[in-house]
Amino acid sequence: MLLRTRLSTLAAGVVACCATATVVLPAQALAAPGALTAAPAAAPAKAATDPNAPSAPATGARTGSEEPAAPAAPLPAALIGERLMTASADTADTAAADAPVAAKSLAAQPCTPADFAARSGADLVAFIRSSTPDCVRGLYSSGGTDPGIFKQSRMLSVAAAFKELAAGYTGDNSTGIQQLALYLQVGYYIQFNHPDATGPYAGELTTAVRAALDAFFAGSRWHDVSESNGIVLKDVVWLTDSANVQAGYLNAYKRILDDYDNSYNAIPKMVGAVNSVLQYPLWRGNSNPDFVKAVAADPSVARSLADFAINHKDLIGGSNEVLSTNAGNDLARLAGSGAAVEPLVKPLVKKVLDAAPLLTPAAPLYVHTAVQANWYNGGQCSYYGTCNLPAKLTSVVLPKQLVCDNRTIKSQALSAEELATVCASLRNQDALFHDVVKDNGPIPNQYAQNVTFGIFANKTDYTTYSWAIFGNDTDNGGETVMDATDPNVPAVTVMYQKSWNVNDPARVWNLNHEYTHYLDSIYDLKGNYPTQMSVPDIWWVEGLAEYVSHRYRGATDTDAMTQAAKHTYKLSDLFQSTPRNSDSTRVYPWGYLATRYMLEKHPADVQAMLTRFRAGDYQGGYAVYNGLGTSYDADFDAWLDACAAGACYNPGPTALFDTSVNGATVTANDRSVQTGSGRITAWHWTFGDGTSSEERNPSHTYAASGSYTVALTATDDTGRISTTPTTVTVTADPVTLPACTEQRADAMGRNCSRTGRTATAGNLDYLYVYLPAGTTTLKVTTSGGTGTAHLYYNADTWASPKAFTASSTATGTTQSLTVTNPTAGYRYLSLYAVTDFSGVTVSTQF
Repeated sequence: MLLRTRLSTLAAGVVACCATATVVLPAQALAAPGALTAAPAAAPAKAATDPNAPSAPATGARTGSEEPAAPAAPLPAALIGERLMTASADTADTAAADAPVAAKSLAAQPCTPADFAARSGADLVAFIRSSTPDCVRGLYSSGGTDPGIFKQSRMLSVAAAFKELAAGYTGDNSTGIQQLALYLQVGYYIQFNHPDATGPYAGELTTAVRAALDAFFAGSRWHDVSESNGIVLKDVVWLTDSANVQAGYLNAYKRILDDYDNSYNAIPKMVGAVNSVLQYPLWRGNSNPDFVKAVAADPSVARSLADFAINHKDLIGGSNEVLSTNAGNDLARLAGSGAAVEPLVKPLVKKVLDAAPLLTPAAPLYVHTAVQANWYNGGQCSYYGTCNLPAKLTSVVLPKQLVCDNRTIKSQALSAEELATVCASLRNQDALFHDVVKDNGPIPNQYAQNVTFGIFANKTDYTTYSWAIFGNDTDNGGETVMDATDPNVPAVTVMYQKSWNVNDPARVWNLNHEYTHYLDSIYDLKGNYPTQMSVPDIWWVEGLAEYVSHRYRGATDTDAMTQAAKHTYKLSDLFQSTPRNSDSTRVYPWGYLATRYMLEKHPADVQAMLTRFRAGDYQGGYAVYNGLGTSYDADFDAWLDACAAGACYNPGPTALFDTSVNGATVTANDRSVQTGSGRITAWHWTFGDGTSSEERNPSHTYAASGSYTVALTATDDTGRISTTPTTVTVTADPVTLPACTEQRADAMGRNCSRTGRTATAGNLDYLYVYLPAGTTTLKVTTSGGTGTAHLYYNADTWASPKAFTASSTATGTTQSLTVTNPTAGYRYLSLYAVTDFSGVTVSTQF
């Protein structure tokens, strides 16, 4: 049976000196710019689910964090890839942006399910149109508790009103058409999940909704590239999927994909509309037999997906990366839609895979496409070269390996010496762990006695590859994935290196923290992760990992010391911490403080708790510390004062500093302290842009605006070190370079600028530059003037929004792109006028 329900349903509960060139300019560069040109295993079994399940609103991907994640069971890579599809650059405030343009005073507008249930016909339509979109969205959570809200008679009234407004659609939500589309979406969702509340939906409703959608797409204003149209178009596209009528709108989906260019990136709601095509009908339609038949009859939508994924690889690494990767996801799933479609689509999947090599900036496209191809079209893995994908990725991305007793270290960039350093660190940590927890050996029937470490060279590569290899989430600073109760599930702990991170062995971020999680699950916490977290014990699970890691490395937990001085929580409050009621500050620095206090002040209570946990009696373990009530709160509060005053500082140096920012300049003030004997004799600063300083209180000016990690390493006279980072955000003035001296007004040169660049909306201002042999980096920037001008680069032909290999597409005229290791020869630039622009300065540095 074909699947339509998302994978998340199937996996419920599963736990990165100059002379002017004298060579002859190529004819292409001498000619006037011409027309824009385009740049060039067996599948796992899946549960049978109803193919007609409409989708509810996606919650979106979590923002990335450098905190480690809680331990978890590995997840299918296809499920993680599907979760990542929900990310979007459409981040503008929904409630404000989606409000009807002509709305009357909505502050007093009632908005409960009963308010909708009390109306029908024209009254219901008027009420929906005058409601806010968020009000209508709120009906998703109504659960059908008010019978009749979405009965077919009401849905028919709304569909008829939608059709009437669609015929005169004005390119915005001034008529409330978006709310009608939303109401119909929600109706389909409620009818599927709570059919008793709606009664059956007959073909009459499908006909009415299709007529309304036909009227909308027959107009011309849905082509508008604007925020106001993007708001409406997103939900209308979604409705085609909710109503399961995707087969009728392939041309609309193709038009949206084919029309997209990087000018959309300045219009988040249009980006959201494009992503809704990829996230909903072209992802889920593959399980609709009518959609599959339509694609078999006209596979051009597959070509549009392949071209979109490849032509927009420049989005990868930016906020709109999801557009390219989602196109790859959709195409891969489409290839597995049946015998009539597979031969038409699989060459396009292969084309996408070949266009996105591993260990290049385009690799996320390869990984997403390969994962979904293996899941939905696994029988063709030999053709795609993706059989046993985790092993293939491991061999390419993590080639440097070492077996260290029961630990296998698989790394991307660790040298032989660094591998040995990591191995020694892990071996020596065991003794400290056992001394801290006073265990009696491994818990019986806790398996996973062997553990694999996946260590990536940086966060970008961790985010790109680890989920497809190890089944871990990547919006974190590392994660341990294991189920110690299942002998067939290997234990894995995944993490990455940071260049400034000299406090951790071989600069591996969270190495000892994550290893503590593994040990804790073998020696202290019986059962799998859901069992272990069945009571409020995250203070212990994360607190112990922080405590052992800092103590073992001889590092002061500076975050915890800062928090201790604030007295934010009572100990009795921390004993009730759960993942749902705790942010990262409560989980990590406060978990460290609670765990350290209990281990050092009340070890008998800790042992009583662990005795219960080791037997699998989590309620009994919880009763040990919950039963303490508030009896330790006053002592804990006093202990926090002593701790923050220095009692909890590790012997040796602790790197501490303040920063102040003035434009692009950061001034650092060292406040490092020495605990015990010795004195601090050296200070080493890294500023996150490749520069460093050995001054005690340095100032540093950045060349470009942005957020950077400033890290201080303090070293004492015995060689002990301490490193502490912070993030600074700076605003840099554009670099002023002399005027380019080349005769042609469109010729750039080395370390020079052209001023007064101008173009009207939709047009291009073309330039070129000659790069001599030996050029290692070309940096192109634009600044000043008015309007919005996007910057494009192409190594081979005139650059444009449809022919480029690098780009910068921020709103306004401040753009910057860098090309590394370019070959010698003529290279091409352009400024695309998203809106009229004038007075813009273009600079090239190499």
